[in-house]
Amino acid sequence: MARMSAKRKSNPRKKAKKSPPRKAKKALRQVKKVPAPRRAAEVGGEKLTLNHAMVYAADVRRALGFYRDLLGFKLVDEFRHEGIPVYARLRAPGGDGTIALHLAGPGTPLASDGVRLYFEIREVDDFCRKLQGKGFYITQMPRMMPWGWRHAYLNDPDGHEISIYWAGENRMKKTVMRAAKEVEQAASAKGR
Repeated sequence: MARMSAKRKSNPRKKAKKSPPRKAKKALRQVKKVPAPRRAAEVGGEKLTLNHAMVYAADVRRALGFYRDLLGFKLVDEFRHEGIPVYARLRAPGGDGTIALHLAGPGTPLASDGVRLYFEIREVDDFCRKLQGKGFYITQMPRMMPWGWRHAYLNDPDGHEISIYWAGENRMKKTVMRAAKEVEQAASAKGR
């Protein structure tokens, strides 16, 4: 019995991948680097800075009780209408950052979905225990997050989300996932 070799027939539907011509490959390698245009925030040598965050409140006096009396912000300015605070500007106790509290108009929703205020302090755990000692509820006690920052979460009296955290040297790094893994590995190695 004679053996017949089966030849593979080419499938006309399948087309072979063609590599780009040599000239195109060379052109791809020789892409000129074009300098990025100057950002509007850097024109004239000046850079844009963050001045403050505006926090709308149903009751500015109550909000002052939280930010000034509980978190330790320092009152910079206050405006009253008929003896009632309607605006207050506060400076963070550990820096130049400021927030402004502004009385929300009638019927103005206070929900700030997608916005959260971040306040950084090295001793996150101690700070949160002090807040709890004053009767304040922390929605999440401090814990190490996968990106290498230690976070606690809470809400101000108007429901605005706040994170009290410590990032330390990781704060300005592009990615800290590697650092987070190293922290996890070091913690698990200690537990062995």
